[in-house]
Amino acid sequence: MKPSPVGYSRPHSVAEAVQALASLGPEAKVLAGGQSLVPLMSLRLARPEHLVDINRLTELGYIDISGSNVTVGALTRHAGLLASTAAGRAQPLLAHALRCVAHPAIRNRGTTVGSLVHADPAGEMPAVLALLGGSVRVASGRGDRVIEAADFFLGPLESALEPDELAVEARFPVLAPAAGTGFAEVSRRRGDYAICGVAVLASLTDDGSSIRQAAAAYLSVGPVPVVLDLTDAVAAQPAGDRAASYAGVRELAAQHLRPEGDIHATAAYRRQLAGVLTERALRQAVAAAAARIGGGRS
Repeated sequence: MKPSPVGYSRPHSVAEAVQALASLGPEAKVLAGGQSLVPLMSLRLARPEHLVDINRLTELGYIDISGSNVTVGALTRHAGLLASTAAGRAQPLLAHALRCVAHPAIRNRGTTVGSLVHADPAGEMPAVLALLGGSVRVASGRGDRVIEAADFFLGPLESALEPDELAVEARFPVLAPAAGTGFAEVSRRRGDYAICGVAVLASLTDDGSSIRQAAAAYLSVGPVPVVLDLTDAVAAQPAGDRAASYAGVRELAAQHLRPEGDIHATAAYRRQLAGVLTERALRQAVAAAAARIGGGRS
């Protein structure tokens, strides 16, 4: 199937892009990597009347690590962010999750900010932004504003952007010194959307002996990324004991998550899988945090 007829413009600046969006109205869509939008158009599940192609805005293809954030411009490709060793050191969860995003060909064209705006609850990067408490900066003719992750995802494929707004950059907080991250997902085939996925952020006490706080974000279990505070289930658990039981996080996931079933998995299977993956990702996060603390003392 071919896409419906569509208008096309290719602005030379951010100001031009937001002016185009303001004049074209809600049926216009921004084209960056196109790895989500173009397939939907080809299936006629999306029928925008006009595309605003921002690929000439090369000034938006940046990665900046300064202060407390890894800031990613709207034209930064997944592959570019994954290849950034500085970004991976500052916030390891970015690399952990990006390795699971589709296939290399898609990562070479797809953009991280575009995947956030697409707001697919089965996508890895929305879950990462939600877990870390990041934000997205958007621009319009009315000025710039910053949308916090907690307010950004409204529903399946629905973000808080207004029709005349352009997402300019995403901000991911850097990892705290005594913290670590983990990521685990299960899909039918490598590169497919996950049946369930979990990202975990855990912090340890200053001496690295026990867990202080932990939280998890889930993909493919709800209409938006779901974030759970795991602290009550794991606080004061020993960090260096490989045999330590984190069964409490399985129970917490089963209690709070309400996934739906589909042709790929039943709701009960997704709920059970979420618990298993939470424990797995938590162990990764705790081990990573302990290693960071140990490395800082060596």
